[in-house]
Amino acid sequence: MARRLQWSVWLVSLAVLSALPAFGQANFGSLTLSAEKQSGSLTGTTGGTTSLPAIISNRDRNNNRCRGFGDPTPDHILTLQQNVSSLRLRVNSGGSDTTLVVQGPQGSVRCSDDSKAGKDASLADTDWQAGTYKVWIGSGTPGVRRDYTLYVRQ
Repeated sequence: MARRLQWSVWLVSLAVLSALPAFGQANFGSLTLSAEKQSGSLTGTTGGTTSLPAIISNRDRNNNRCRGFGDPTPDHILTLQQNVSSLRLRVNSGGSDTTLVVQGPQGSVRCSDDSKAGKDASLADTDWQAGTYKVWIGSGTPGVRRDYTLYVRQ
């Protein structure tokens, strides 16, 4: 009886752990920037019905509103190997309504919606600390799927 109980507890624990996203896991990939590599791009697809502000923050460190719908798991992981004075992230989905939410290593949040060029999100900010950033590319409407490329450069 005790052996069967141990086996049941082990199976339930395994099932719960396998349902959780692994640390550092992303839906579509990761990018590392360093002194030698100062830019890069990643591709993915928007989608999901989870309100990104509900799981991350309603406002970012600059008091910008966070918006959009996506998946609870970050779309990308961005690693900065050193402090960066200025960084720009730009989404190209061909003009679809996209949003951008970035959560930093100490929980700081940066958000962006439409850029000056259109409905694709773009974010330019200063004082990026070295570390790992979770990046979500959202859509303005729940469940809308659009292919995109995310461009990142120092």
